[in-house]
Amino acid sequence: MNDERTAMDPGQPSDPDPDHGAGTGTGAGAALGFRPGALPGRSPVRMRGPADMAELLPYLLGFFPDDSIVAVGLQGQGLHQGGVIRIDIPDDPATWPRVAGDAARLLVQLSERRDERPEQVLLYLCRDPAPGVPSGRGVLADLGPLAAALAEAFRRENVGVKESLCVSAGHWWSFLCTGDGCCDPGGTPIRTGHGPGPLSAAATFAGLAPRGSRKAITATLDPVGPPEADTLREVIEQAGAPFIRELAGPGGRDAAVERTAELLAGAVAEFRAGARSVDPARTARLLVGLQDRRGRDRAAEYTEPDELVAAQRLWRFLVQRCVPPFEHLAPPPMTLLAWTAWLGGDTATARVVLARALELDPGYTLAQLLYESINGGLVPERLLDSVRRERAGRPQGAPPEPVGLTEVGPTEGGPASAGGGPAEPGQPGRRRLRLPRQRRPKDHKDRKDRPSGS
Repeated sequence: MNDERTAMDPGQPSDPDPDHGAGTGTGAGAALGFRPGALPGRSPVRMRGPADMAELLPYLLGFFPDDSIVAVGLQGQGLHQGGVIRIDIPDDPATWPRVAGDAARLLVQLSERRDERPEQVLLYLCRDPAPGVPSGRGVLADLGPLAAALAEAFRRENVGVKESLCVSAGHWWSFLCTGDGCCDPGGTPIRTGHGPGPLSAAATFAGLAPRGSRKAITATLDPVGPPEADTLREVIEQAGAPFIRELAGPGGRDAAVERTAELLAGAVAEFRAGARSVDPARTARLLVGLQDRRGRDRAAEYTEPDELVAAQRLWRFLVQRCVPPFEHLAPPPMTLLAWTAWLGGDTATARVVLARALELDPGYTLAQLLYESINGGLVPERLLDSVRRERAGRPQGAPPEPVGLTEVGPTEGGPASAGGGPAEPGQPGRRRLRLPRQRRPKDHKDRKDRPSGS
C-alpha cells in the first residue's frame, strides 16, 4: 500500500456546519484555510462545502490523485486543517477493512506527532470509471463498502467523519447522503464551467499547484522495454561479480567507492553538457555501486544549482534502467531522485517517488528519513548543510568514512537512528550490500495494499 503523508499548515479556524449540506454545496465541514508560507500577508485559500473540497484536492496534495483514499484531519474546536494522508485503493475488497484501519491509525499518528489529534476527518475516495462502467455512479456503488469501513475505522479511533466523498469522472457524490434529495443522483460537477475557477486560481496564487496525476508521475519511473531492456538485463547480470572483486581487491571498499564516485562525476558532467544516456556497462556499474551507502551518499552530494537538474535527469535515467528482474536495485536512485526533487521545491514528486521506493524496499532508511522529513514539514537545509560539509571537507585521494545523509534525521530517535543503507557485514544496525541476483523474481507486484515507509 502506498501512502503519501502530507503535513499541511493549519488554516484559519471557521465555524463548522453540523449538517451534511451536500445539496447546497456549502455545508460539508469546516471552511479549510491554507496559509501560503511562501507568500506572507496573502489571504488563505478557503474551502466551503463538498464542491470546493473536490476542486481543491489536487492542490492539497500537489498532484491529481487517482485510485486513492485521501483523509484530511480536522483539528481543534475550529476544525482547522491538520494532517493529510493518501493511500492506494486496494484491488481486493477483502483487504479494505484492514487498509481502513491502517489509514485511520496513520492519520492519527501523523497528526499527534506533528500537532494534535484530529477531532474529525474529511474522506475522499477517488477513482474514475473502468471500461464497461457507465458512470461515476457505478464507482460510488462499488466503493460504498470501503467508505463504510473507513468510517468505522475512524470511529474506533474516536475521530468523527465530517464528510465522505466519492470523486469520479469530474463529479462528486457524498457517501453520507441519506437519499432524501440532498444530492443529485447523477453527481455534482466539480467545475460547472471551462477553465480554472476562482478557487483553483486562488490556490495557484497562494503557491499551490498540482504537478500532474500520481499515475503520470509514477509512469516516469517505469523501466525501459526491449530491445534496450534485453541488453541491460545481460549487462547487469554480469556486473555483480566484478564489483565483488573490487570490494575484495587491494583497495577494498574505499577503492570501490572511489570508482563509483569517478563514474558519477563523469556521468553528471556529461548530463550537464546535454547527454541523455550512459552506456550500458557504466549504467550497470553505477546501479550496483549505488547499493553501497557510501557510494549513494557521494551521489547525493550533487546538490548545487548548476548541477541539480543534470543530477535529477541522471537519477531518473538510472531508475528507468532497473529492468526486471532487477527492480530491487531501484530504491537508491529513486531516493536520490526524490532528494533532488525536494531540493528543487517539487515535494509532490518527491513524495510519490519515495512511496514507490519504500514499496520496493520498506526498510530503506534514507527513503524513510526523507519521507519523515518532508511529511514533518521540514525544509532540506539541515540535510543539505551536512552534505555540503562532507563534500567540502573530503581530502583528495583519501576519503574518510562519510557522515552521510542517514546520520542527520528529522528528530532524535527518528528513522535515522536505525542506521543507514548497505554497510559492512556484521555492523550492528546496518543492512548488507544487495547485489544483482540471477533472474530475481518480482516480489513487489502484490504490495499495493501494504503500508510503506511507516
